[in-house]
Amino acid sequence: MARAGLRAILDAHEGITVVGEAADGVSVVGEVKRLRPDVVAMDVRMPLLDGIEATRTVLRTIANPPKILMITTFENDDYVYEALRAGADGFLLKRARPAEIANAVRTVAQGDSVLYPAAVRSLAAGRRNDSARAILARADLTQREVAVLRLMAKGLSNAEIATELYVGSETVKTHVSSILAKFGARDRTQAVIVAYESGFV
Repeated sequence: MARAGLRAILDAHEGITVVGEAADGVSVVGEVKRLRPDVVAMDVRMPLLDGIEATRTVLRTIANPPKILMITTFENDDYVYEALRAGADGFLLKRARPAEIANAVRTVAQGDSVLYPAAVRSLAAGRRNDSARAILARADLTQREVAVLRLMAKGLSNAEIATELYVGSETVKTHVSSILAKFGARDRTQAVIVAYESGFV
């Protein structure tokens, strides 16, 4: 029933096509390999294989993997945080409005992340660690990269960061790419997690 509702919401939005569904975490991997979607809306809690392990498996075993958007009931779900650490591109609450769901899919498809900064900050609070602090220290971010990372951690998209800093979107993309390279991060979500776990924000 939940999948049918989500499918109806997404199919109703122009530019989004639902190419398949999976009933459990094990099926997700096979369906992603077969259908090659741009985005996977992945439930955190699924039978046979949960969303965290399904995310890890998809990212580890599939070349050019899709963006992964976790779907959860509660924003303070520890499973969500672990899924983000595993490589998911963001998360969305099941109670989100249809337009928010569609926008989240578009956002991750474009390479941005979908995060709730207050929730991520709360979940990261007990996970401060030396490893993240070491990554931040080695990165030696420029002053502009520091500003960009702070805004990324607030959940702003590249376009929103560009507006905030009065620079072009391409300039922001360059700074984001530099931050990811310096952090050794797969994507901006991973960089934001380092920012929180290191105590940077």
